[in-house]
Formats: sequence, C-alpha cells, structure tokens
Amino acid sequence: MDLKKSIRNIPDFPKKGIQFKDVTSLLKDAKAFQYSIDKFAQHYDDKGITAICGVESRGFIIGAALAYKMQLPFIPIRKKAKLPAETISVDYNLEYGSDTLEIHTDALSANDKVVIIDDLMATGGTMFAAAQLVEKLQAKIYEISVIIDLPDLGGSDKIKEKYNFLSLVEYEGH
Repeated sequence: MDLKKSIRNIPDFPKKGIQFKDVTSLLKDAKAFQYSIDKFAQHYDDKGITAICGVESRGFIIGAALAYKMQLPFIPIRKKAKLPAETISVDYNLEYGSDTLEIHTDALSANDKVVIIDDLMATGGTMFAAAQLVEKLQAKIYEISVIIDLPDLGGSDKIKEKYNFLSLVEYEGH
C-alpha cells in the first residue's frame, strides 16, 4: 500500500514555506491506518517489547492502537502538567520554540524494553526528549518509530546515531 496517497500536504503551515505532512488524513483512511499499525506490529513481533510509549498527541493515537494490537501496555509521554501522578520531566527545543515532556515515575522500569512512537520525525528534539525520559526510568529503548520521516531536517540521522529507527514513509524537503 502506498501510504503517501493517504497523507495530505498542507502548504505554508504552520508558517510560510513549510509543507506540512498531515497524518490525520491517513488516520481517516481506515485501510491505511490499519495497514500502518499492522506493519509496526509485524516489525515488533517476537522482539520482546514490553510497552509502547506514545508521544503527545498523535503518538497517542498510533501508539495506543499498536499497544492494543500487540496486547502491550501503552505509556503516554505528555506535555507539562497533563499527567496526574508523580512525574519526571525534560525540557527540549522544537523547530518553532521549546517545550517540556513528562512521564509518570512509575510508568516503566529497568525490566522494560520499549518502542517510542509518534506520527512524524522532523528535527528530532521531541523524540530525544522522550528517549531521555524513558532512559531516566532505566528502561531500554528497542526502537524509535514514526509514520513519516522528513530526513532533510536531520532528526532521523541524529536519532540513528544512538537508537534504532523505523519510518514507514519518507518525504524530501521541509
């Protein structure tokens, strides 16, 4: 299946010159969404994965569906002050500013082997922050995964220096 046919391009969003790759159109296409989750599940089958970590917000959708499919726990990695129990946090830089991610302190342990998943890899800042949180809890990261990679922004190359990386689709440009 050609997933690119299910991903729409939004020119000049969130600012002029950006060609935004909108995964919500893929989520709306039931066959493309199911295909994406099935591809991830097949890739991670028999790898000893113990949890799926999804990064807010579209990583929640993809990660929760994958965790359900694989019958694994889903661990949310959220923006600051959104999780109700005790958390740890990491500040990070975005392409358009800075932010903070958090995870519950009891979400993972040294016995866990996880996949961190989101919809898109751009500069890698969000994924590195998510990885730091997982590592602070002493869990092992098996792989960092996305549906869409924008390799020209350099994030996936930086991620690959330290972690295994998987994307289902790549686009040139920004």
